[in-house]
Amino acid sequence: MKGLKVKELRKLEEKELQAKLLELRKELSNLKGKAERGLIRKESGLIKEYRRGIARILTLLNERRIKA
Repeated sequence: MKGLKVKELRKLEEKELQAKLLELRKELSNLKGKAERGLIRKESGLIKEYRRGIARILTLLNERRIKA
């Protein structure tokens, strides 16, 4: 999930953003499970990266809803 740039996300349609959001949430859930089982270190930064990606997408979706 490297590099979710806002510029790239703005080019996507709403349905594509929703799909990306669902994908990120599933992967975040998997990462949290792995962290709890000790398979990855919580300090690895992956969880933080996915949370920020989700926040970026939600922000864009909310901006579009306000404009509409």
